[in-house]
Amino acid sequence: MNESIWTGRIDDAVNRTAFRYHQVVETVDIRAAKDGCVIIGFECEEGVRRNKGRLGAKIAPDALRTGLANLPWRFEETARLFDVGNVACTGEELETAQQELGKAVGILLSNGATPIILGGGHETLYGHYLGVREFLGPDASLGIVNIDAHFDLRPYDEQPSSGTMFRQILESDANASYFVAGIQRYGNTQELFDRADLLGVTYVYEDEMIPGQLEKLMDSLEAFMDKHDAVMLTLCTDVLNAAFAPGVSAPSPFGIEPSTVRAIIQKVTGHAKTHSFDICEVNPALDEDGKTVKLGAYFVNEAIAGFMKN
Repeated sequence: MNESIWTGRIDDAVNRTAFRYHQVVETVDIRAAKDGCVIIGFECEEGVRRNKGRLGAKIAPDALRTGLANLPWRFEETARLFDVGNVACTGEELETAQQELGKAVGILLSNGATPIILGGGHETLYGHYLGVREFLGPDASLGIVNIDAHFDLRPYDEQPSSGTMFRQILESDANASYFVAGIQRYGNTQELFDRADLLGVTYVYEDEMIPGQLEKLMDSLEAFMDKHDAVMLTLCTDVLNAAFAPGVSAPSPFGIEPSTVRAIIQKVTGHAKTHSFDICEVNPALDEDGKTVKLGAYFVNEAIAGFMKN
C-alpha cells in the first residue's frame, strides 16, 4: 500500500473540524477494518482489454485516492475511514483477480464495514458482486443498481469481460435483479435490448434523465430497493457526458450530467439496504487536466457521505 498518496494541505493539525481526508484515513490490514467505510482498489483492466476498450483504468484506484486526499472531512467525530490497499490483476488472470476481490469484499462486509471499491474496468463489478453474494448467502434477494450507458449483457461463452458481468450474474443467480440508469439508445445493439427484456432488466434511458424531471426515476429506484433484502451500487463513469468526463474507456457524447449521477448516488447510498459501492472506468491515462479523476473523487465522497448519514 502506498501510504504517501494520502497527503495534502493541513489547515489545522489538532482541530478535527478542519481536517481533510488524508488526516483521518487509517491504512490498515483488511482484518482490522471494521465499522466504517473502507476503501479498496481493484487494479485491473483485463476485462476492458477483452472488450476492446481503451486501456488505462487500472491506474485509477491510486489516482482517485489522490483526488480524495485533499477533500474536507465533514462527518461525525466517531466516523472512521479505512484504506486496505489494492487487489491487482496479474497478467490476463481476470477471473482470479475477481475471486480475490470477492473474498476481500466478503471479509469487509462480515466485519460490519462498508466497502468503497475503486476500479479498474467495470469488470470490478463482478468481483464486488461475488463478495456481496458470499456475505448474504444464496437465498437473499439482491438488487444491483448500475449507473451506466451500457447494459454489459454480452455473451461470455468464450471469456468474461467488462461487457459481460450482468449477464453472468443474472443467468446464474435467480435471486439477483438488475436496475440500470443512463442507457444510451444508440450505445447498445437491439440484441442487447432484447436480452435485457428477456432477463427482466429494469432500465431508464439517458434522455429520460433530465435535471428537474428525476422524480419518476427516484420513485422507481425506491421501489426497486425496497423489494430486495440487500442492494449494491455500481457506477460506470462512461455514463457521463464526455465534456465532463473525457477520461473514460468509452466516452459518451450524449451522456448524463454529473448532478444527475450525484442525485442517484445520494438516493441509493442513503437507503438502509445498500451495502456497498464501486466506481469504474475512470481512465487517468486519457484524462484532460485531471477533470475525470476529480469528478470521480467527488462521486466517491458523495457515496461515503450517503453511507455515513445512513
